[in-house]
Amino acid sequence: MLTATITDFRKDIRKYLDSVTNDYETLIINRGKDNGVVVISLDEYNSLCSTQHELSSKSNEKRLDSAIAKLKSGASFQKDLLD
Repeated sequence: MLTATITDFRKDIRKYLDSVTNDYETLIINRGKDNGVVVISLDEYNSLCSTQHELSSKSNEKRLDSAIAKLKSGASFQKDLLD
């Protein structure tokens, strides 16, 4: 994770954005007391959106709850489901 002031970001905007896109860094730009901006790559943003969508799906929630219950009860999964 990188941090920068708005002044530093303005001076080296290309360097910071290259680090975000090429190295998958997260950049926090401080803009004063308790104020800031987070910059992430488009790939990272799309990944977060996809994960959030999967976690918010009711059918996936039921499947996950069922799998957790099976694990807690000691039941094993069918081999064909794991392949």
